[in-house]
Amino acid sequence: MNDVTKVNRMRAYLLIDHGSRRAEANALVGDVAERLRARIEDGAIVESAHMELAEPTIEQGFARCVEKGATVVVAHPFMLAPGRHAREDLPRLVAEAASKHDGVRFVMAAPLGNHDGVIDAVLDRCAAALADDA
Repeated sequence: MNDVTKVNRMRAYLLIDHGSRRAEANALVGDVAERLRARIEDGAIVESAHMELAEPTIEQGFARCVEKGATVVVAHPFMLAPGRHAREDLPRLVAEAASKHDGVRFVMAAPLGNHDGVIDAVLDRCAAALADDA
C-alpha cells in the first residue's frame, strides 16, 4: 500500500441528516452514502447518521468511521439551509462524538445550499414533473 492510499483510507465522510420517524426517509441518507461510496475511487470511508429520531446516531456513525481507520472525519450536513441545525447543533454533536476518540479530528462541510449541483437537481426534478404531467 503506497502512502497516498494510506492517507486516503484515513479520511471519512459522515453524511448527517435530521432523522425521521419514517423508515423510508431515514433510508435516503444511507442510499446517498452508498452511492457516494461507489463514486469515490480513493477508498475513503463513507458512513451516514441521523441527528435525532433514528439510528445510527452521530455518535454511532462517527465511531464506525473511526473503527474503519479514519483519523479525520468530514461531517457533511445533508441539509439544504445553513440553519441552526447545520450551524450550531451538528458541530456541537459531532464535537461531542469526536471527543471520545483521541487523535481523531473532524471538519464540518457546508450544507447543500445553493450549490450548482442542487440547482441542476431542482431543474431536473421540475422537468420530470412537467414530463409526468404531459
